[in-house]
Amino acid sequence: MTEAASDAFVAFERVQKSYDGETLVVKDLNLAMPKGEFLTMLGPSGSGKTTCLMMLAGFETATHGEIKLEGKPINNIPPHKRGIGMVFQNYALFPHMTVAENLAFPLEVRKIGKSEREEKIKRALDMVQMGHFGGRRPAQLSGGQQQRIALARALVFEPELVLMDEPLGALDKQLRETLQFEITRLAHDLGITVVYVTHDQTEALTMSDRVAVFDDGRIQQLAPPDELYEAPRNSFVAQFIGENNTLEGTLERVEGERCTVRLDSGEVIDAKPVNVGKAGERTKVSIRPERVEFDPELGPDAHTLKAEVREFIYMGDTFRTRLSVAGNDDFIVKTRNRADQVRLTPGQSVTIGWLPQDCRALDA
Repeated sequence: MTEAASDAFVAFERVQKSYDGETLVVKDLNLAMPKGEFLTMLGPSGSGKTTCLMMLAGFETATHGEIKLEGKPINNIPPHKRGIGMVFQNYALFPHMTVAENLAFPLEVRKIGKSEREEKIKRALDMVQMGHFGGRRPAQLSGGQQQRIALARALVFEPELVLMDEPLGALDKQLRETLQFEITRLAHDLGITVVYVTHDQTEALTMSDRVAVFDDGRIQQLAPPDELYEAPRNSFVAQFIGENNTLEGTLERVEGERCTVRLDSGEVIDAKPVNVGKAGERTKVSIRPERVEFDPELGPDAHTLKAEVREFIYMGDTFRTRLSVAGNDDFIVKTRNRADQVRLTPGQSVTIGWLPQDCRALDA
């Protein structure tokens, strides 16, 4: 998975990183971002996403390759001269300074005069709805308020690029969701470019123009959120993004946009071949829980399988039903909580079905 462009605002070109001279934590990374994009680096711990962010910020140096900003290499430019705003999970506010003094610091470093400083600080605090908190110290603020101040400090000197490392990780769910929308709105309103690191897939899907899914030091897929979810390119992305049902089997036939898979339990199904080899090779078939229907009326193309209900879970707006299907005891079906929706009971036998195009044959 590579991408590079000479006219990109941010570009990683064949970038590698090793801490010990032997093991690469980032392997041959090529990535190009246009100006104004909100890009999220998503992946499990140790996948290389934070290392990429730290190399872009200048806190880590690339072992090989070039990182460019507006077409100019920045590998040898120190962090404070890159003009990049940073927001961390732990806020990194100076505890002995007031909120206004915290925001003044990056402006003083850039030798901006007092009256202009005050104007920029007021504008930045108003942006994050913290205009009346300039005289307080960080210890007098809640976690959510401190994160807003950290965001204002990153924006106060009007950088064109802002890097965010798990900035909402320490906040409760409701506040996290509120700030997700605020950060996205601010980024688009101000026209800034954002590189955002998280391991929270919902956050990535909600906030981003594009998401780079990392695993084992490489980008496994780089795409807009809907494409990542609807059209994962391999088994890792399918499993990592959203919820996913997997059935294992062997390819019997591959013809254009359709392939036939014999599941390990003996049933034969059709699927869309995405990342598979030839007949006789192993595959994992991927189906999203919301694409599966009970007692389906999906037309003649639909696949139907027998299933047994293992567990019914009421989740308010949705019902989750765990089934035993073709040897998989953790097959999940999600249905909307409608007035006419039947609540199934454990032990009940049902028929489930889906359309072949919703079923993707991926690497085993």
